[in-house]
Amino acid sequence: MNLGKRLVLIGDSITEWGKNEDPEGIGRGYVRLIHDYLRVTEPEKNYEIFNKGIGGNRITDLEARWQEDVLDLMPDTVSISIGINDVWRQLDQPELEQVAPDKFEQKYRKLLSQIKAATHANIILMEPTIINEEINSEGNQKLKAYVEIVNKLAGEFDTLLVPTHQAFIEYLQKDSRYYLTTDGVHMNSAGNLLMANQWIKAVKNL
Repeated sequence: MNLGKRLVLIGDSITEWGKNEDPEGIGRGYVRLIHDYLRVTEPEKNYEIFNKGIGGNRITDLEARWQEDVLDLMPDTVSISIGINDVWRQLDQPELEQVAPDKFEQKYRKLLSQIKAATHANIILMEPTIINEEINSEGNQKLKAYVEIVNKLAGEFDTLLVPTHQAFIEYLQKDSRYYLTTDGVHMNSAGNLLMANQWIKAVKNL
């Protein structure tokens, strides 16, 4: 895949991870690892990489800032990682207005349509990762529908798909007992490496 020069990676706190304390605004999560990999392996391309993750975001929050944080930047590549909070809020804040799977799909499709209409950007969809490092946790069971929607939309819009959820599940099935998150959701350095590795593999395999 020719990523172009300008890359926007957008999502929630998993994407944001440390960007507000970083003078470069890249953070210390999977976006940092992708940034460093690209800058080291293809220095001549002088990539511009924008971390547009914001903690707590759901698909509805992305919709509210889509114009400013994606379309106005005229990116060559847009990478989206969203869906964890759409499920997690159902568990930890059930009093909120929730984003059910059908609403998630409708909002996501709208955002992808806007990219297609306004830019020539490559689109990369990352599956939402995990909620608790237990394969059969309530969060992971609820998450399945959202992962399926991301896969469906990747096919519908002919985008690159990064099988992040699948990779985490396969890791958990091996029962290494080495954790990838700090709290079941937010990545430690190993979890960020898994995410970045899946992203890079997906891009290189095209």
